[in-house]
Formats: sequence, C-alpha cells, structure tokens
Amino acid sequence: QVQLVESGGGLVQAGESLRLSCAASGSIFRSNTMGWYRQIPGKERVLIAFITITSGPNYADSVKDRFTISRDNAKNTVYLQMNSLKPEDTAVYYCAAGARIYDPNYWGQGTQVTVSS
Repeated sequence: QVQLVESGGGLVQAGESLRLSCAASGSIFRSNTMGWYRQIPGKERVLIAFITITSGPNYADSVKDRFTISRDNAKNTVYLQMNSLKPEDTAVYYCAAGARIYDPNYWGQGTQVTVSS
C-alpha cells in the first residue's frame, strides 16, 4: 500500500524552478512531521527540509533561501518549491514522514531532479 506519492521531478536548466508534491494518506499527514530528503548516487540520503504539524519549516543550509516547504492540510499534501536551482541540486528527492523526521516511518518512491548547467 503506497502511502506517500511524489510528483514533479524533471530536467531543468540552472536558475530555473521546480515544485515537488507529495500526497499522503490522511492519517499519516495529520499526525506526522513531513520532510524532503535527497540522495546523490553513492552518497547517503540527506534531509534538506521538514515541516512539523504545529511549527514552521526548517532547512538545510544548502537549500535555505532557495527552497520552500509547505503543507496543505486540506489536500494532505506537502510541497517543495525549488528556486534558483543549481547543478549540485541534481539528486533523487524523497518525501518522508514520521514522528521523528530524522528516522522516518514512511518514504515516497523518489523522484529524479536533474539540473543542467
């Protein structure tokens, strides 16, 4: 049973924008912190942004001021708006959910983002 469904990846040029979406089942969305990880081949998966149920967003330094995470409670969806994309942002992006976002209970299937120079 797929519980986190991602969409929105693709190929863009440096400086352009993309928005990723992650639709969750209602029970998961309502009771968990939602976040986005990314993974480069051969490297560990890294948390880049998360948003809790009650407090504001948090970002890794590598994406701060360029990426925005938000959650739409009516749609059980979390978004990652990515602006001013750089080639080093190229990775597979994963949606995640959990009480402790650094050890998620749920993962999306991953979506590829490729930024060309």
